[in-house]
Amino acid sequence: MPGDEQVKERDAEFAAFVGAATPRLRRTAYLMCRDWHLAQDLTQLTLAKMYASWARIWRTANLEAYSRRVLMNAVFDQKKRRSDSEVVLAELPDRPGEGTPTAELHVTLMRALATLPVRDQAIVVLRHWEDQSVDAVAEILGVSASVVKMQSMRSLARLRELLGEEFILQ
Repeated sequence: MPGDEQVKERDAEFAAFVGAATPRLRRTAYLMCRDWHLAQDLTQLTLAKMYASWARIWRTANLEAYSRRVLMNAVFDQKKRRSDSEVVLAELPDRPGEGTPTAELHVTLMRALATLPVRDQAIVVLRHWEDQSVDAVAEILGVSASVVKMQSMRSLARLRELLGEEFILQ
């Protein structure tokens, strides 16, 4: 049984991890589900699952990769349970022609991303938003590096097809 000092140290490490990782996890979750409230819920679920395993993982695991894997599993589970045909918005969107180009671009990109299957969305978000390596994405999603490369190539081609060549997707 761990001593009080070790438990305090472990909890302090978890608190520090939560503070550092929460913004990244929430952004990634939002890119996957396009709903800030659901992204917050998925982030909290990820952190709760990590806390349950914290005694086992806190000194041995790559915590960033582990948290991404837990988050992606939560996203995949959520997508199985809920129809993705609707996007929940806190406010009605602006009428066409109003608003800033940045907002329009954001909506356009999010809609295009939503046309991809959930695993392909995860690959695009992890590879090109979070700038993870092919090997890191493969490990997070539990697939081979060749699957990541192939699906990334196909997904980017699909996004270029939807958005036109004027959009630069790396």
